[in-house]
Amino acid sequence: MAQVLEFKLPDLGEGLTEAEIVRWLVEVGDVVAIDQPVVEVETAKAMVEVPCPYGGVVTARFGEEGTELPVGAPLITVAVGEKPAAGTGGTGTEGSGNVLVGYGTTEAPARRRQVRRERPLSGASATAGQAGAAGAANGRAEATAAPVNAPAAGAAAAVNGQSAGAPAVVDGQAGGLATEDGPVPVISPLVRRLARQNGLDLRELTGSGPDGLILRADVEYALRAAGRGATAPPAEPHPRVPQAPSPALASGSPAAAAPAEIRTPLKGIRGAVADKLARSRREIPDATCWVDADATELMRARTAMNAAGGPKISLLALLARICTAALARFPELNSTVDAEAREVVRFGQVHLGFAAQTDRGLVVPVVRDAHARDAESLTAEFARLTEAGRTGTLTPGELTGGTFTLNNYGVFGVDGSTPIINHPEAAMLGVGRIVPKPWVHEGELAVRQVVQLSLTFDHRVCDGGVAGGFLRYVADCVEQPAVLLRTL
Repeated sequence: MAQVLEFKLPDLGEGLTEAEIVRWLVEVGDVVAIDQPVVEVETAKAMVEVPCPYGGVVTARFGEEGTELPVGAPLITVAVGEKPAAGTGGTGTEGSGNVLVGYGTTEAPARRRQVRRERPLSGASATAGQAGAAGAANGRAEATAAPVNAPAAGAAAAVNGQSAGAPAVVDGQAGGLATEDGPVPVISPLVRRLARQNGLDLRELTGSGPDGLILRADVEYALRAAGRGATAPPAEPHPRVPQAPSPALASGSPAAAAPAEIRTPLKGIRGAVADKLARSRREIPDATCWVDADATELMRARTAMNAAGGPKISLLALLARICTAALARFPELNSTVDAEAREVVRFGQVHLGFAAQTDRGLVVPVVRDAHARDAESLTAEFARLTEAGRTGTLTPGELTGGTFTLNNYGVFGVDGSTPIINHPEAAMLGVGRIVPKPWVHEGELAVRQVVQLSLTFDHRVCDGGVAGGFLRYVADCVEQPAVLLRTL
């Protein structure tokens, strides 16, 4: 007799209370192994694959793709205790204790990732209340807010239908999308969802990314070329006050097509950013100081480093190395304020966050132990975290725990800014664009590569003398990189 266990949306950490279902990785009737990912969800911080701690047969799914579920809400039910069909994987009644992939048990069983084919479900798809065997053989029903299949439909019937109607399995194609003609080069689940929402066949696109990778820009360009435009997820309904039609609407002028207003819910990553920035402004008495610096010698030093062979060194890595050296001299800025205890907490390690703009919005990945890394290691870690941010695969652990933030807003073509501190940190260094400007160099007017540096700091942790000293040291290192040799 199979035992039916309910797996609920686990606590994903860092105070997250809900998550949106992006993509189901299993269907009703599939056999899952312990710790096999069953659903891909998007939190306010990252895209996460959630593994199921039970092995058995999936008897029900809860929630459609795009549905937001609170922590503790049911995700799936699994019938355990039945022997699976040959070749379908092991089952068991014991849970692994895992919450997220890579956490908990050190050795998870081998797993295969199952991906639905990009084609409509057949007319014989199973629906709630239909027999489990017919549904498993002819195609599974899409999940709704209620269970797709009652557990009483029978685990054995679902197992028998596994070999006949199982979704395609992509082996060795991490992130690939299975189709009739082979895997489509798409990594981001957000790109796949955008194409699916707009009825776009990804097999018809040629990607502009590395090795033909299809990016979000490729999908949006194809939609514009087709005259469709990208379809955003539907906004939550809200009450409206009836209004009389405007004269433009009554006359049928072109203005009739323009909506009076567009409302976008503050949820997901946009909502998390809004909450954090509002809290920072509400709780932190911040101040900003800035200085212009001649970055000509820093740019020359980077050119010389890269000409010497080996991995290329990024400018961001050099600025990060300067930051960690400055924080060693002015540790007051590598801290936070414990408001309840009325204490300033100073950190012994520098976990350096850096602001990165992605398709999902602004994220701040964190480079752990940045003070212990050289320029090559910093360059590699910045590249890894930036790519993970673009593809939506950053984990909650890679987005939290920062002690100081480096914000290179110069990539947007601007000179200066007064950024909001990344709560609960105490300071942020901002770097503007580096551009040729007239500059007095060695007593003569010359054209030099000039950058504006700004420091926004929590005035509770230090006064202007410390903040000014930190910023001046950073500027000195930018103007004369040899200054760094004193701290190496």
